[in-house]
Amino acid sequence: MLAVDSGGSGLRCALARADGGTAVAERTSREPVRTGPGGIDAAHLLGQLLPAVGELLKETGADEVGAACVGAAGMATLGGELRERLPAALREAFGVRRLALAADAVTAYAGALGVRPGVVVAAGTGLIALGTDAGTGWRRVDGWGHLLGDCGSGAWIGRAGLEAAMRAHDGRPGGSGALLERLEAVFGPAAGMPGRLYPRTDRAAVLASFAPQVARCAAGGDAVADRVLREAAGHLLAAAAAARTGQAGGDVAFTGGLLKLGEPLLGPLRGQAPELLPGARLVAPEGDPLHGAVRIAVSLACGGPALPSDPALLTVH
Repeated sequence: MLAVDSGGSGLRCALARADGGTAVAERTSREPVRTGPGGIDAAHLLGQLLPAVGELLKETGADEVGAACVGAAGMATLGGELRERLPAALREAFGVRRLALAADAVTAYAGALGVRPGVVVAAGTGLIALGTDAGTGWRRVDGWGHLLGDCGSGAWIGRAGLEAAMRAHDGRPGGSGALLERLEAVFGPAAGMPGRLYPRTDRAAVLASFAPQVARCAAGGDAVADRVLREAAGHLLAAAAAARTGQAGGDVAFTGGLLKLGEPLLGPLRGQAPELLPGARLVAPEGDPLHGAVRIAVSLACGGPALPSDPALLTVH
């Protein structure tokens, strides 16, 4: 079974045994899959994936892949080309007979909660929340990208931190000298920041790369950075609250690389949860999105997946 997780920080893939769902070999690429006018660039994804899977098959001695799950950031709104090209490409290359194409939020859900009802907030460079009663469908919240949404995400935190740094550079209210110092240490002189940021095609990733600096300043007592992270925690909890369904139960899990910011974010998250997410049971995720893709791929061998199908979020070919 093949599992793939394509996100803002790169592409990971793993082979797993169908009898237990245990990953036996993994490969990681730090190059995020490009997005172009037609959506997610299927050729770019395949250009990274096919050689990696070939290496995994040699490493494990396997002859072919029985089933696969590809989870990709942007699948819900930008995955048209992937749906057109991946089934035939993976069948021809590795003999894949069943393929699940999923939004990364779905693989994050499967990794965190399995198939039980609840809500998962996947927070990294971007942010999306999914809720389900595991029967009738999904309730999706945010995931609209760094220009229209992804509120509370790494890109959101990084942009807010950079704005506060530029305010300090200008002498405007709301600025942070500590964040300005970190901006110039990471990127160079503040006045040159627009020229270094705006031409980039990976602006969201560049913004998100500054989020750890915001957390560092917050941990050091900077009031502006602390306010940014408290607002981010509120956005995460608001997304979870909006994704709850009447039958979804109380389990809520937060997953993704953003949680590595640690206590400067997790403290406000815990502190605001009773007010913004009443009645919820905050639970630790059982695994990450790659683990979720493994679970879905293995379930295909048993007639699954047990999670709701959706034209944008989860389709089986």
